[in-house]
Amino acid sequence: MSSAQELAAFKQRIDEVIGTLQACVEDAAHQGRPIHEVERTIWKEVLQLGHFFLGSFLALAGDGDLGATLHPDDGPPWQRLPEPHRRRYVSIFGTFDLSRVVYGSREGQKIDFAPLDNRLQLPAGVYSYVLQDWAQGLCVESAFGQVQTALERLLGLKLSVDGLERMNGQMAERVEDYRADRPAPAAATEGEVIVASADGKGIVMRRPADDPAPPAHRTKGEKASQKQMATVASVYTVDRHVRTAAEVVAALFRDPRDGPAPPRPQPQNKHVWASLTGHGAGGTTSGIDLVHEEIRNELIERNRCAGTWVRPLVCLYDGQGSLWEARQRYLPRAGVGILDFLHVTPRLWQAAHLFHPEGSAAAAAFVRQRCLRVLRGEVAGVVQGLRKMGTERGLTGSRKRALAQLCAYLEKNRERMRYDAYLAAGYPIASGVIEGACRHLVKDRMERAGMHWTPAGAQAMLDVRSVHVDGDWDAYQAYRIERETAKLYPHRHLVEGSHYAMAC
Repeated sequence: MSSAQELAAFKQRIDEVIGTLQACVEDAAHQGRPIHEVERTIWKEVLQLGHFFLGSFLALAGDGDLGATLHPDDGPPWQRLPEPHRRRYVSIFGTFDLSRVVYGSREGQKIDFAPLDNRLQLPAGVYSYVLQDWAQGLCVESAFGQVQTALERLLGLKLSVDGLERMNGQMAERVEDYRADRPAPAAATEGEVIVASADGKGIVMRRPADDPAPPAHRTKGEKASQKQMATVASVYTVDRHVRTAAEVVAALFRDPRDGPAPPRPQPQNKHVWASLTGHGAGGTTSGIDLVHEEIRNELIERNRCAGTWVRPLVCLYDGQGSLWEARQRYLPRAGVGILDFLHVTPRLWQAAHLFHPEGSAAAAAFVRQRCLRVLRGEVAGVVQGLRKMGTERGLTGSRKRALAQLCAYLEKNRERMRYDAYLAAGYPIASGVIEGACRHLVKDRMERAGMHWTPAGAQAMLDVRSVHVDGDWDAYQAYRIERETAKLYPHRHLVEGSHYAMAC
């Protein structure tokens, strides 16, 4: 068939589809059909029209036959194999079976070159990049089974849960490279202080096949499921916010105000990510070490210039010792370390309840007074006073041990509790950003009822979801497609322009 005949047939088919759709709409109007039924009918016809157009595009692209022999730039010639090779392509409009000419040494050996694949820049797998984008954009928010149902309802595609999980793993493969290559935010968009923070969040893991099922009756300390700890990290900048100890206490206890609270500086260019323990050729690396390597790299990229720190650096953690040890290994002389004040207040409430009834005004007054003193830099005095009260009140047994433990906690972290200096400098003293990251990045997607993960599947979801949470989804899709295309098709210049024969 000539190109003119092809074009005429193509236009005729379009006219038929549009005519059919117009007739359906007019018939529905005359019969008084409900609008939701008409809407569904139109959508189904639109999907069929999309399938037709995409099929027409593939027909015009031909089978990729470029002659009996091809000559690459860097090796012996490739021979056209005698039989066409087929591959499946699943798009948002449906499935296509592509028959294309391929080149190699002989049948049964590795294919050296597939002109049509190069011309179309097909993905490595069967699913189109658009379908991957849409499917995984849903998977980062909803369970794989729910996404499977949604795609079938919306597009009529039957993707398996296993297929969606594998797609998620493939989507995650270039996230680490993307984070390393991502340009630093523009200096004009950054805040005055740069903040690094990290925390741990457990993820429920699937039991290995050879692991016995949990007993029907569990003793104290036994768990029905196993968790693996993911270390969540965040780096962001924020403008200084100078406050007094009294202002912080008033906000903490929600004291009434005469007017609205003044606006607080908002975190800028916030990046969050998470790592489980990694297993590689060099051995096992903890998630804490993995995230601190990235924290260091991002801080250098965003904040270090000619060997000096451009902005004040704040490392804001809770009291977990392993986090502070990692900071010492990776950032030994950088910035100031601050203990999250919201991990101090629960211990002050615990102390209050050793001396006063829970819920009493006396307990609240006790905590308020000591919060104020701690924020004024009087940690040593607070600890001394607590120990003295314990002796005077004659605490014994578990109450005495509890008081000793919380005093030891405050004393151990005293160098990270210089809140009077931090508030005067306008530094943040509470890690709400990392707490929110643990909840949003991990809990909201990965801790729903009945969810169990493999380590590889959990890490893949953490990586892909971090891109989504950072607002980099579209940029990452473009990045990974570009990288995959460069890897798959190093000889695609052979099918550019007049080198490639279109179907006629």
